[in-house]
Amino acid sequence: MVTCRSFVLSLLALAPSVATAADPWVVYQGGEGPGKGKHVVLVSGDEEYRSEEALPQLAKILAKHHGFTCTVLFAIDPNTGLINPNVNNNIPGLEALKTADLMVIFTRFRNLPDEQMRHIAAYVDAGKPVVGMRTATHAFNISGSKTYAKYHWQAKGEWDGGFGRHVLGETWVAHHGSHGSQATRGIIAPDAKDHPVLRGITDGDVFGPTDVYTVRLPLPDDSKPLILGQVVAGMQPTDPPVEGAKNDPMMPVAWTKTYKGAKSETGRVFTTTMGASLDLLHEGTRRLIVNGCYWAAGLEDKIPEKTRVDLVGEFKPSPFRFVKEWKGTLKPSDLATD
Repeated sequence: MVTCRSFVLSLLALAPSVATAADPWVVYQGGEGPGKGKHVVLVSGDEEYRSEEALPQLAKILAKHHGFTCTVLFAIDPNTGLINPNVNNNIPGLEALKTADLMVIFTRFRNLPDEQMRHIAAYVDAGKPVVGMRTATHAFNISGSKTYAKYHWQAKGEWDGGFGRHVLGETWVAHHGSHGSQATRGIIAPDAKDHPVLRGITDGDVFGPTDVYTVRLPLPDDSKPLILGQVVAGMQPTDPPVEGAKNDPMMPVAWTKTYKGAKSETGRVFTTTMGASLDLLHEGTRRLIVNGCYWAAGLEDKIPEKTRVDLVGEFKPSPFRFVKEWKGTLKPSDLATD
């Protein structure tokens, strides 16, 4: 017979975690909205584009305006408990994926140990939905594990191009725009204007100072380009497009895809090579990513005509750059309010 205590414990095991001050992650509880009852796990960890800033803001938007409960994970220095994106082998809390309805991943060249990678692999094996942002195309640089070698961004064989190419649609290739001097303006791809992810979005709404990434054309057969990245001659939304080959053809910067998990379940994927914290200052870019989360989670019929994406709390994103000696002093618990 199942006792009351064991029943309660089993329910707690299935529920999204509630963070405490000591936990190396943060949880934003969802309120009312189409996402109520859905659990999103957002995995940050890159050295350049400030995913540790972007994903908490995205999580707040999803929780406050749309009802999703969001758990945000970080690269953590195990010696200090501080967020440190230069630590590439430690993202605690990935077991939260056991109860996730959606994984949003924004990592770069992570070399996670098997005990952490197994949670990502179990999620992917189950064919569950994924949203990949910016450097997630080259999310993993697994050097010490044969178990998860196929996740490596340069993997060959079964998963040519690793997690990026197999699941998201592309791995790292190159910068297409000039990094740091040519921004990205989003142009709706031909035949994509009626896609639910683009509801409330027109040409030019999507913008970011991050440059366009090169992708190999065409994308995999199970991919559909939604937004093309127009390379602009500067870093402002009003700057003109660059003339010549960089915009002929334009590279996709957002697309949908499907993939098959090892258990034969087919998962939805939304990928964008945009999404640095500075990109999220632009309303259209936030709307694109939030709509992509809805679509990946199977809630496309709930996407409104103009999704609410107001910033939540103070948001002052840092310039994207590498910081050799990381001086950050934040713990995840410092991000728990707003």
